[in-house]
Amino acid sequence: MISTLRFLIDESAGKKIAEALLKDGHDVKLVYDVMLGAPDLKVLEFAEREQRIVITNDKGFGELVFRLGRPNSGVILLRLYKDSPQNRIKTTLTLTENLKEDLYKHFVVASEVEFRIRKPQGIST
Repeated sequence: MISTLRFLIDESAGKKIAEALLKDGHDVKLVYDVMLGAPDLKVLEFAEREQRIVITNDKGFGELVFRLGRPNSGVILLRLYKDSPQNRIKTTLTLTENLKEDLYKHFVVASEVEFRIRKPQGIST
């Protein structure tokens, strides 16, 4: 059982999620700090190399994972009805508490009220 998850927070998701996840005991890096302005593909590749789950608001990651079949360690796509730092934090912490290591190698689309979790084709755990 994994207690500490590894995340890479995309610039679109904001620093407050990183602060909340760090406080919750997770290993977190920010795109803002490690590769500011990098294209989505480079972000996904970096996360895969470091076995980090990407947290983003950018739908472009879905295209990379599903249409182009890019390898990844997992993506959480936040599609919130009310996109605020508080809702991002609450939604992310709810996912980490309930899904834990099941977040790895999965693509999760999450809102304040529900989530969909898919395992991309060709990805083994």
